[in-house]
Amino acid sequence: MKLAGKRILITGGTGFIGSHLAELLVESGSHVRVLANYKSMPSCGNLEHIDPSIRDEIEIVWGDVTDRDSVMNVVEGTSVVFHLSALIGIPYSYIAPLSYVQTNIVGTLNVLQACRSLDVERMVHTSTSETFGSAQYTPMDEKHPLVGQSPYSATKLGADKLAESFACSFEMPIVTVRPFNVFGPRQSDRAIIPTIIAQRIAGKDPVRIGDPSPRRDFTFVTDTARGFIAAAQCDAAIGQTFNIGNGKSISIGELAEAICELTGGGSYASESQRIRPEKSEVNELRCDSTLARTILGWSPQVSLTEGLTETIEFMREHTEMFAPLEYRV
Repeated sequence: MKLAGKRILITGGTGFIGSHLAELLVESGSHVRVLANYKSMPSCGNLEHIDPSIRDEIEIVWGDVTDRDSVMNVVEGTSVVFHLSALIGIPYSYIAPLSYVQTNIVGTLNVLQACRSLDVERMVHTSTSETFGSAQYTPMDEKHPLVGQSPYSATKLGADKLAESFACSFEMPIVTVRPFNVFGPRQSDRAIIPTIIAQRIAGKDPVRIGDPSPRRDFTFVTDTARGFIAAAQCDAAIGQTFNIGNGKSISIGELAEAICELTGGGSYASESQRIRPEKSEVNELRCDSTLARTILGWSPQVSLTEGLTETIEFMREHTEMFAPLEYRV
């Protein structure tokens, strides 16, 4: 399936990954609609930071993924749906788990039912490497056991299984993409990389992090967005799940050191309030993306250093987006 000329919906399209995906799709000739979360003071979110000529081509529809009518209305008339809408902050899921169930599970159910009722040609569902829990072996392929070690990961695991059930029960053309740790411009400073960069740009030394020992596989956001597009375009991908990651891991401490070096020096220190509960912490994630490379023809193009440099440059130009001196769950 070619996406050029198709009418495409992105739930969560005003967010970090979604805005990059929308940008790439418009550039490739798709007609893009975005479901934006309705608020009393509506904002286009990260779409405000893309080229105005591209943003003007994007249709923004206000609604809520947890509202079935909103979802049905926004899906109608589209051929391909990328479902990215989710609550993602792990620390906040300890505080407000019900909101994660409502958005990540009920919201996904609404999207699935709408896509089924309206005969959407292809749905791409978004998973997360957090559904694996701590690595039982590395690199982690799609057959790795799934473990819900936080309320966030448990709700994403539930959403994944709902998507799987609709594919099996109703023969829906669903593909699941499981990104590993995505980073890049426009990411919230609730994520580890912008957290560190924001503190360094503000001159904080040492920068505050949680546990420095967990290891993560970081993938630049445009590489991840290309993975979503490849999954949607590949007919052989239907019914399958694809890991999207670099296949290289780095500890949070090593990451902090690398960012300090790129921003002119400094050190890091561990702060207790940033440390996850011991049994909830995922100790290592490292991706095996063989399936995506083989079937989708996808491979990462941006190195960690290149991606960090671009992210630092963006954050220096948009300091108003970040609150480096406070910890936000």
